[in-house]
Amino acid sequence: MLQRLIRPQSGLRSASAVVKTSLAGLPRFQYRSLHRVPQLANERIFREHGISEFMSPEAFDFAWTQYQSLLVEKLNLMTQDTADADLDTLALVKKYAKRRETAHLFNYASMAHNNHFFFHRLSPVKVPIPDKLASDMSDSASSPESLKQDFLATASAQFGPGFVWLVAQANTGLLRILSTYNAGTPYPEAFARQQGVDMNNEPTPAAGQTPKFYSFLGLPSSGEATPDLAPGGMPLTPLLCVNTWEHVWMMDHGIGGKDEYLERWWDRVDWNAVEDAHKATVGYNVNLNKRSLSM
Repeated sequence: MLQRLIRPQSGLRSASAVVKTSLAGLPRFQYRSLHRVPQLANERIFREHGISEFMSPEAFDFAWTQYQSLLVEKLNLMTQDTADADLDTLALVKKYAKRRETAHLFNYASMAHNNHFFFHRLSPVKVPIPDKLASDMSDSASSPESLKQDFLATASAQFGPGFVWLVAQANTGLLRILSTYNAGTPYPEAFARQQGVDMNNEPTPAAGQTPKFYSFLGLPSSGEATPDLAPGGMPLTPLLCVNTWEHVWMMDHGIGGKDEYLERWWDRVDWNAVEDAHKATVGYNVNLNKRSLSM
């Protein structure tokens, strides 16, 4: 893995080239798809200069340009000339979360959505936390600094790849921290693939027994018809997330640099965008682009 990180471009570019070659061989009338790599607000700056004191241009190219391109191209191959070609990534996540046979489609759609959400909230400069959001943080976690420490500690302790989210409960606007592993999703409509449990830390079930959290569909193991919602299954809105996949932070910060990566990430969050998203959850009159995270 270390060698792949030292020379990251060759692996992803060659894989992406295979996908693009496959697409290029299709007649135009046979290829129809919505999915594309979205343009980030500060992408030109990120491409040329990286994200100051956080991510180098090379790491940005690897974790965003190359990686997101590969995810999108894979989605295009799986959805071309189907009804799914017209669905954005979030719609695909919600549609296929409960279908075991299409787990691969869910994984690529969810990973593309999550990775975009992560980069979508980054700023090239430090953005102070607005007063209203800071007050809401204090209401939820005693202070913004306390929330920060809890959030970064959760992300630091997350063993393996995934995302850690700051979410707001609908109507109340209270802030909560939510972990998802691998390509898991925070959206309650797709709770069956929320993947909020680190299976490395869970006991192995006894023979013939299946704990509730092992159920792929989120149903009680007793066979009851009522869905057993996963923890965090209440209506909520994701506000921001940090990506804990190793390929995002290890190139710049080294094998032992995860905590440094997390600290620097917090100082590059676009807190104005976070506040706008939070206002929308508690009934403020904010005109937000609902498809800003659709591809």
